[in-house]
Amino acid sequence: MFRCCSNGLRSAAITCGALILISAALAFCSSSSASGQTPAPTIASLRIIGKVERPLVARETDLQALPRKRLTVTDDKGARVTYEGVPVIELLRRAGVPLGKQLRGGQLRLYVIVEASDGYQVVFALPEFDPDFTDRVIILADHRNGHALVSPEGPFRLIVDGEKRHARWVREVITFDVEQAQ
Repeated sequence: MFRCCSNGLRSAAITCGALILISAALAFCSSSSASGQTPAPTIASLRIIGKVERPLVARETDLQALPRKRLTVTDDKGARVTYEGVPVIELLRRAGVPLGKQLRGGQLRLYVIVEASDGYQVVFALPEFDPDFTDRVIILADHRNGHALVSPEGPFRLIVDGEKRHARWVREVITFDVEQAQ
């Protein structure tokens, strides 16, 4: 350890104090890494919950294994950008949400609440995702112009091609909650 020997000079005391702080910081860092207590990197995930057969938690690596789609759109600043991600319909299928010919009668009252990490929420009628009802593809993007999305846009962002306003282009998506209107 550092030893402070001062001949009464103020600068020596400041230098000595600084050395003690540096020494303490180094000791803390080395003990944390030696004990394996370094913080683990956070892995982004998305939950699919509610009226589904199989509630899911999809992680970034899970999304990479699913069918992918690219959409070239105009962003909110007027620039042409290319988003890449998973069509939301693929995620809903894996959660066992009724789609296609199963989506009829009372099932047509199902809707999806998309929630962001800051609590922002938007609503979609379930048929808005289903290719039996629409030609529009809505994706959960994880890349923009070839680069992974980062905060404040990502790691996941909902891209709704064809909408004039981007109010439902949810940033930092964390949950799809499937519910049924009464």
